[in-house]
Amino acid sequence: MSRDTTRPRRADARRNVDALLDAARAVFDTSGVDAPAKEITDLAGVGVGTLYRHFPQRADLVKAVVESGIDAVADAAGPLREAHEPPEALDLWIHRFAELLATKRGLASALHSGDPAFAGLPGYFTGRLRPILSELLIAAGVREDIDAEDVLHAITQLSQPVPGRGPEHGRRMVGVFIDGLRASP
Repeated sequence: MSRDTTRPRRADARRNVDALLDAARAVFDTSGVDAPAKEITDLAGVGVGTLYRHFPQRADLVKAVVESGIDAVADAAGPLREAHEPPEALDLWIHRFAELLATKRGLASALHSGDPAFAGLPGYFTGRLRPILSELLIAAGVREDIDAEDVLHAITQLSQPVPGRGPEHGRRMVGVFIDGLRASP
């Protein structure tokens, strides 16, 4: 008999998934995506069986963490627009996006591993972030020869670790890029 996967999760199951995602996010930030499952479950306060019940493969957990990070960045746009002038909202949003990219140690190699679990992530990434970033760019009055996809790709590249340089180097380079968005072409 097959389980109905369209049924909403019970409250305790949702809490477990949320705890696992929060713990995985924290562990991935410090130890990388190949950290032991036990480290994640200990931090989440659940058993290893609970992890594998919700995320049968490591790739399922990595994908869920990536998607939740993308969602958090996307969802930040509204409050930033409400609290700040358009240019500052854009700056803060781009820095938040860059921070997401910079904190996931080992994520790029995992995503490019050829694992079919990650096949839909590029579409999810652009589908979720491009429209929001387009609105932010228009509102901020940036250069018209730059579009959201250009910015997403540029920030992705600028957020990659540079040997011998710490994360502050990436933040500085993102700041330089943001300044360039306002320059005349």
